[in-house]
Amino acid sequence: MTKNTNNSVVSSKPNRWLVAVMGTILMVVLGTVYSWSFFQKPIVEAYGWSNSGVAWVFSTNILFLGLSAAWSGINLPKYGPKKLAVIGVLIYGAGFMLGGLALMAGSLPLLILGFGVVGGSGIGMSYVTPVVSASKWFPDKQGFVTGMVVMGFGFGALVMSKIIAPTVLNFTNGNLVSSFLIIGAVILVLGFFAAIFIVQPSAADKKEVENKKGLPAITARRAILSSKFAMMWLVFFVNITTGIMFISFQSPLMQDLWSRFRPGTDPVSLAAIGGTLIAVSSVFNGMGRFLWGGVSDRIGRIQTFRLIMGSQILVFIILLFVQNPYIFAVLVCYVLLCYGGGFGTIPSFVREIFSEKLMPVVYGAILTAWSAGGVLGPQIVGFMKDQFPQNAATYAFSIGLVLLAAGFVLTLFLNNKPVSSGTQR
Repeated sequence: MTKNTNNSVVSSKPNRWLVAVMGTILMVVLGTVYSWSFFQKPIVEAYGWSNSGVAWVFSTNILFLGLSAAWSGINLPKYGPKKLAVIGVLIYGAGFMLGGLALMAGSLPLLILGFGVVGGSGIGMSYVTPVVSASKWFPDKQGFVTGMVVMGFGFGALVMSKIIAPTVLNFTNGNLVSSFLIIGAVILVLGFFAAIFIVQPSAADKKEVENKKGLPAITARRAILSSKFAMMWLVFFVNITTGIMFISFQSPLMQDLWSRFRPGTDPVSLAAIGGTLIAVSSVFNGMGRFLWGGVSDRIGRIQTFRLIMGSQILVFIILLFVQNPYIFAVLVCYVLLCYGGGFGTIPSFVREIFSEKLMPVVYGAILTAWSAGGVLGPQIVGFMKDQFPQNAATYAFSIGLVLLAAGFVLTLFLNNKPVSSGTQR
């Protein structure tokens, strides 16, 4: 990167856009985890495991993703973004390959350990780095650029469900073991190439726009223990839980609904229909991060969350009565638009409330809401499908509706005022 004596950002603009673009590509690679529902039904059918049992693979992955992201945020200043990004994506690829070995052994616990624990830890280690780095490069375009970067994560399911997975499965004649091993190798190569470009600006490159308000500083510990952080965490958790219910089971839910709508549809066609919904909804997931992040720049962060939560209440009410798969697909796409919007808005929200200095630690900590939501959301649907197969969707959506109502009420007690040493409670 080129430096100059005037501390101008002009010479660093090409570098900062390169970081943003490569960060987005890295997020696409990491976001392939969101295609899990593409594999959920084939694994259940091939190995005879329960829906909730296989859902634990995805839940465990998201659990360790959030925990690892929190660790990564704390240690980002120590190790630097490039090192964490590279190591994390290599671990994620290795987790996919370990998942293949677990399928070879026919062991669900090993699949949970490999793809879940190892793979999720790798994703979380990498996830924070492009978001925080982009935030530092673009203090003037917070919602826009962080939304663009995390948009890549939403598009990961599209890339996996429509390009990588079908190509690999066709090459291996549907062999899940070989497919997991090959996909893991693809993730290793593509992810490594993108991760090596993740860097933060030097002091000479940065626009020093933070801390000009004269706000008394607080420690990371006091920030995380503040009531404002707790409410932000809960709102984020609710939005994640209701969205990830669909990410983990949208293909099986769509196939169930289509089977009732068009009886006699063959399994191959059903799988294709489910895969199409994954692909299309992933576009909305990705665009939601970009769209709502940009909206939050204009109307405010908490106002954006109020719109996200409030509009979904109406959507979930409609979902309780939907019998048409086309309408169901449209509603799922909107839910994932809002789901992605939470991820597109929260980085800027954290930065504005708790300062740029504390962002890596506080942002990493708030991603533990992803861990909790990643466990609760899939397990709600998995349990309902195992215990109440005929009414699983209705019961699951009812729980989601209650959560959204509670989350919306919480947003009414939040504002965009920064937290200082005198207002940490």
